[in-house]
Amino acid sequence: MVVIMKGADVVKSMKEKMLKDVESLKSEGINPCLAIMRVGARPDDLAYERGAVKRCEGLGIKCAVKEYPESIGQDDLIEEIQKTGEDGGIHGILLFRPLPKHIDENAVKHFINPEKDVDCLNPVNVAKVFEGDASGFAPCTPAAVMEMLEHYGIDVTGKRVVVIGRSLVVGKPLSMLLLKKNATVTICHTRTRNIEETCKSAEILIAAAGKAKMVTDRYLSPGQVVIDVGINTDRDGGLCGDVDYNAAEKVAGYITPVPGGVGTVTAAVLAKHVIKAAGRLKPPVK
Repeated sequence: MVVIMKGADVVKSMKEKMLKDVESLKSEGINPCLAIMRVGARPDDLAYERGAVKRCEGLGIKCAVKEYPESIGQDDLIEEIQKTGEDGGIHGILLFRPLPKHIDENAVKHFINPEKDVDCLNPVNVAKVFEGDASGFAPCTPAAVMEMLEHYGIDVTGKRVVVIGRSLVVGKPLSMLLLKKNATVTICHTRTRNIEETCKSAEILIAAAGKAKMVTDRYLSPGQVVIDVGINTDRDGGLCGDVDYNAAEKVAGYITPVPGGVGTVTAAVLAKHVIKAAGRLKPPVK
């Protein structure tokens, strides 16, 4: 019988430790704070913001939401990012993407303080993920996948893992996190030949392609662990993942639902990163 990997169960397990960590920091006079920097008011940004604020505040983490008009200039946004990075009362920075077209994200990302870059936008943290340096912050979604695997007792050591997707947001950093845990990783993408056969050979299949229900039963083999990172809208306007859940549920050994799977854990990982940053940015002892 298939095991449904529910994100809520993972979050519940994470919450216990995070509450203790926040309590410990506050006893030392440190009040963890996340700055959410949002340009404009995209509906998906607002939805994630509400979830992040609720999750953080439920753990005792303060959230400072900084909203800017879509018309803000690149230099002005960089100045705001630098000011936030220098603010001793802020421990984590989350900058929503994509930014408006007149702002060069590749230029802006260098100005986020790496010590507060809790969603891995600054190249310094990207490099640390690829080097296997645990002092950096991995992007929250790949880190959420790893949290789920650990919670459900799925050891990736020596396992054949196929990741569909090669973005710097999910596919590539997730592959690095898996390699660090001694998995044998294959990355697939739109130009991969015989992708269905490659996916069938996996013991763990992770779909992060951003294409609704692309992973059908032709990609699957009995007993696989199937992790669905995608969040899409189907023809009826409902939320769905990259995996055809109804088909996969009949084949897989473990499967994540959408919604209610990886996305649920992402905000908890963000909070975990803020706590980690706050612990590292303790003021010096006088």
